[in-house]
Amino acid sequence: MARPITILEMTEEERSELERRVRALCTSKRDSMRAEIVLLRTQGMRQVDVAKQLGVSLATVNKWSQRFDLLGLPGLQDAPGRGRKETIPAATVEAIITKATQRPAFKAKRWSNRTMARATGVSPSTVNRIWRKNEIKPHRVETFKISRDPKFEEKFWDVIGLYLDPPEKALVLCCDEKTQCQALERTQPGLPLGVGHIRTRTHDYTRHGTVTLFAALNYLDGKLISRTDQKHTHVEWLRFLKQINRETPKDLDLHLIVDNYSTHKQADVKKWLAKHPRFNVHFTPTSSSWMNLIERFFADLTQDVVREGSFTSVGELVRDIEAYLAERNLAPKPYRWKAEGEAILRKIKRAKQALRQQGYQIS
Repeated sequence: MARPITILEMTEEERSELERRVRALCTSKRDSMRAEIVLLRTQGMRQVDVAKQLGVSLATVNKWSQRFDLLGLPGLQDAPGRGRKETIPAATVEAIITKATQRPAFKAKRWSNRTMARATGVSPSTVNRIWRKNEIKPHRVETFKISRDPKFEEKFWDVIGLYLDPPEKALVLCCDEKTQCQALERTQPGLPLGVGHIRTRTHDYTRHGTVTLFAALNYLDGKLISRTDQKHTHVEWLRFLKQINRETPKDLDLHLIVDNYSTHKQADVKKWLAKHPRFNVHFTPTSSSWMNLIERFFADLTQDVVREGSFTSVGELVRDIEAYLAERNLAPKPYRWKAEGEAILRKIKRAKQALRQQGYQIS
């Protein structure tokens, strides 16, 4: 009599995960193959038939069937210590990592795979592998600036407090102006995106002027109050405040989060605010516009409308911006503050210490 076929058993969770690995485009071919072996074996298919169907050896099917039977999903991972041993000397690896954090001796301001390869006597692919393994990215730069505001922590907690614990019977509005929205017209129409073809646009353009967008983002529901103007002086800012006053319920207090732009503190603005006590203005610390969530919306607007478009006039740009805002208000998207305040302060403290170690004087 033939030996009975051993049918692998699994839980519904394991089956779901294996099926995901087979379907997912981001799964490696190796992991997908192992998952498919186990799934076929749970259907009662013989090992030899699985091997023929998948085009692998019988030993491969037997190995991963046994590993899953003994260890479950963890058994489908490679055992530690497998693979070719490292042949690059440890001193060379250390030099590739250390040099990447230092300025090159030549005129270039940063290292590349090729320049580091020439400096250390290895191939560019070796440099790339070592940098990726150690998460070193010389080609990337992130911007930052440490605030010198003497009342930084006081303003910091004031603004974050509005996000984390909004006051009752009040609206929290993140307000600012997006200046210099340029109506740029590309000199030729671009080619559309297609299969195997990247969308194109010309490098040159015609300038048709700029416009300023004033916007107030309701933190609770994500709706926007907005207006456009040619200028961004205190006169236009005051007009926007009056618009906010008209378009919000009169029985609610308003807490406005704004930056330290001079128009927000101009004398006429202060007089008007004094006559309208339901307006409470909260200033972000200097050089800390990242605390104002309206900036996150401005980034979306730039990406979705301003940067991607080609406009024959300022009027056309304004119409596209207003249409984008109207559509967004139909299905508003609130932004939520999730960062922990203490963690941010610790990060700022580490940045200050690093700057001092570089010889910079910072309070």
